[in-house]
Amino acid sequence: MHVKVAGSGPDLVLLHGWGMHAGVWDGIAALLALQFRVLSVELPGRASPACAPYTLDAVAAALADICAPRATVCGWSLGGQIALRWAFMHPEQVERLVLIASTPRFVRGPDWNSGMEAAVFDAFAQDLAHDANGALQRFAILQAHGDADARNVSRRLRACLSARDTAALAAGLQILKDTDLRADLPRIAQPALIVHGERDTVVPLAAGEYLERTLPQATLAVIAGAAHAPFVTQPQNVARRITEFCRG
Repeated sequence: MHVKVAGSGPDLVLLHGWGMHAGVWDGIAALLALQFRVLSVELPGRASPACAPYTLDAVAAALADICAPRATVCGWSLGGQIALRWAFMHPEQVERLVLIASTPRFVRGPDWNSGMEAAVFDAFAQDLAHDANGALQRFAILQAHGDADARNVSRRLRACLSARDTAALAAGLQILKDTDLRADLPRIAQPALIVHGERDTVVPLAAGEYLERTLPQATLAVIAGAAHAPFVTQPQNVARRITEFCRG
């Protein structure tokens, strides 16, 4: 996988969300690099080659192979699910978790209402197959919806869209549709910081609250006024919280 490295200190791995590339981290990565060796990873499908099979376990295993023996892992949205699975599979490697706008299950299901309706999700997948660029543009706008700085957040997210590999995009959507990590959570014992936007309409705040309740060592930080990309909305605030958590 292609990795952009900045700064020095303890390793902090950043995993971006679906449909984006690692450049989405640039603003907060510059702040974090003052304290950490920041590794912004390109997940398979853009600068990094496609992963075969493109599954949650395969991506987590590939990350384990390329990263240091000990690291803090920060994942956003889909990146958060990858981070959780990586921590579960390799607890000796993942020292801490930072989960931004993350959820154990993206789509609604039995006993799980804190997600997207399956029919809405399937319709989006069909849109992606017919017009990948248009679907990604709409998703960027949706992620910024409700944010106190929605126009600028939407602009930033649209600048970081990754539409080069539609097969990888479809595979990433399949991970989001199929993944349910609820049974794993009680066995993920690493300290975890949950960072969630107060106004997130993609992954409801209730999902972050569930992670806080279910992970053995979790703390929830709610970012007022932010939607699905709080690290874009308030990079200084989120960087400070991550730094305090890692140094605590």
